[in-house]
Amino acid sequence: MTSNLDIIIAGGGRVGFQTAEILADRGHSVTIIERDERTVSDIADQWMATVIEGDATDPDIIEQAGIERADAIAALTGVSGLNLAVCLAAAELAPDIRTVARIDSAVGGAYTRFVDAVLYPERAGARLAANEIIGSDVQTLADVTGSLDIMLVRVAEGAPAAEKKLSDVRFPAGTLIVSDDDGQRIARSDTTLSPGRRYVVAVEPDVAEEVMNLMRG
Repeated sequence: MTSNLDIIIAGGGRVGFQTAEILADRGHSVTIIERDERTVSDIADQWMATVIEGDATDPDIIEQAGIERADAIAALTGVSGLNLAVCLAAAELAPDIRTVARIDSAVGGAYTRFVDAVLYPERAGARLAANEIIGSDVQTLADVTGSLDIMLVRVAEGAPAAEKKLSDVRFPAGTLIVSDDDGQRIARSDTTLSPGRRYVVAVEPDVAEEVMNLMRG
């Protein structure tokens, strides 16, 4: 996916709102669908965004949000089944749209048969959710090592760590850069994080967002 995307987020709670803020800061157009009137009012008070009050599983509401021009829809409510329903409805109305669902880790990978990506944002934070919504620049291997996240991360142009050697980047404790940029060697202190190249990264959940800040900006 490219820059300047049109993105719909279903669910304006903490995860949805923080993710929307990150995406908007990156220059994307974001529309939030939220059914709770008070939450809609809170969002309107905090942030100048398009907010639609309603049920995101309702085709009329999704169409009102501009599903026909949207590049991606992320269902980030606290209910896994509702998030799946939103994504299925969106895919029916716009077959080429990217669908991302927030799920309870207990339901595992079964949802990947129906959506393009699943998220466990309680573990990884809103920034990782935003990266997954945008596309494939960050891929998470969820649950292969318990609470540890193993990710394939593409370094962004202008990111704080871009064009620097690992020895010159102050990654937080709980971070391990595993591979070099061609995946043929274990990363070393003199490995340079080149913009546009991908690296295998292992992180503990509580530092994942800080690592994304360094590598993605």
